[in-house]
Amino acid sequence: MQEVQDHLDYGLSIVFIGFNPSLRSGEVGHHYANPRNNFWRILYRSGLTPRLYKAEEDGELLKLGYGFTNIVARPTRGAEDITREEYKRGRTLLRGKLREYRPKFACFVGKGVYAEYSGNSRAGWGFQPDMIVDGVQDFVAPSSSGLVRMSMDEIVGIYRELAEAIL
Repeated sequence: MQEVQDHLDYGLSIVFIGFNPSLRSGEVGHHYANPRNNFWRILYRSGLTPRLYKAEEDGELLKLGYGFTNIVARPTRGAEDITREEYKRGRTLLRGKLREYRPKFACFVGKGVYAEYSGNSRAGWGFQPDMIVDGVQDFVAPSSSGLVRMSMDEIVGIYRELAEAIL
């Protein structure tokens, strides 16, 4: 099991932020590598990517202006395996990364990720009215997990709002 490296750089349009890597991502060292995860299909269908990428190409998305990180770096079976202390430490580290790299948008892949980051468990989908890190607009998107109980069309529609904002 390995830590999945962040893909961050200055001048990015979007940094996608997940809870933490799946066990599969930890095995292969790439973001959203679980075959049941819809992340790469969502990006393509929403217009965020010009083609369907694979998890092993995650670093290539830096060329499109997209980065990746997680609120917690340790791979687990599920978010329920993350400790309160890991969230506390991760929240501090994540704010530091966003302050340093200052992407235009921070896209939280799941309401729960945003709730852990912001302390706001009642946030709606899409752009958030308040910035936690000055100059970085927060966007809350549905989780790309195959366990999400929304239709793919609904999920893609929310991500499409983000795609339209960067065009």
